[in-house]
Amino acid sequence: MMVRFYAVLLACLDTVSIAVAQPADPLPSWNGGATKTAIVDFVARVTSQGGTDFVPPAERIAVFDNDGTLWCEQPIYFQAAFALDRVKAMAPQHPEWKQQQPFKAFLSHDKEALAAQGEKGLLTLVAAAHSGMTTDAYAASVADWLAQARHPRFNRPYDELVYQPMVELLGYLRANGFKTFIVSGGGVEFMRVWAEKAYGIPPEQVVGSSGVTQFKMGADGKPVLMKLPKVEFIDDGPGKPSGIDRFIGRRPILAFGNSDGDQQMLQWTAAGPGARFLGIVHHTDASREYAYDRQSKIGKLDKAWDEAVRRGWTVVDMAKDWKTVFAFERSGSGASQ
Repeated sequence: MMVRFYAVLLACLDTVSIAVAQPADPLPSWNGGATKTAIVDFVARVTSQGGTDFVPPAERIAVFDNDGTLWCEQPIYFQAAFALDRVKAMAPQHPEWKQQQPFKAFLSHDKEALAAQGEKGLLTLVAAAHSGMTTDAYAASVADWLAQARHPRFNRPYDELVYQPMVELLGYLRANGFKTFIVSGGGVEFMRVWAEKAYGIPPEQVVGSSGVTQFKMGADGKPVLMKLPKVEFIDDGPGKPSGIDRFIGRRPILAFGNSDGDQQMLQWTAAGPGARFLGIVHHTDASREYAYDRQSKIGKLDKAWDEAVRRGWTVVDMAKDWKTVFAFERSGSGASQ
């Protein structure tokens, strides 16, 4: 009887050991296949002590574009949507805008007149929404907008439209000793308001385009930083490697983007020694999100795609590789199509 008891006990212990030895899937929103395998294999290689591709934790730098890579960017960049809503909200305090272009065209919904203003007109609107206030006031305006604004298709707050598979990837990398950064053409102060809550990336690890600020004493005698209508740095295209060098100080070993604006960041990452991972999110899912690439005015993926194919970079097929796009899909609440 005692021998049989120990035999059963040992069998139970073996079962427990097997169960414990099976780790939970760190990327549950990714379908199995070549893309997921490439990610997991890369992380295993660079974190295996004594391996030929081992990278010390201090050098495990991972950089991610934001718009179209970590969250949705259609039908217009979300920061542009914020800027246009902000101009509408500010209009009562600026009666002169009724006679000034491009404000007149925008506020009167004159699309032809607004189109005639071209890119310069759009930049004027954006500058008005992002200047003439303190940095604290600006951050508060972004937070207020996120709390109230809704995406025109999904009818959800914009900061709910983050990609669940990429959030999992960020967490997986950090659990394996990586330091994760956003390197985006978007405004750095716009992203810093919500990036830590959405992605677990703190403000000091957000690199983006920036405007000039000016130190001055406020009416209450306390110092403030005023946002001026002048561009300081554009963190897009060739500006991304410069931003990485300037603000991070280490060449990444992993980089993810989704458009031609990320090509130079991927090239810069690829050019370093040792193991490298280059990823591109390809928007192929018109049902759950959007499908676009070479001809899109937003997030155009053309030259970077060609280079990815030529050099063997990893191209994530959103429809094929992702089980879930947004976290809210899991609740079964759906989205407005």
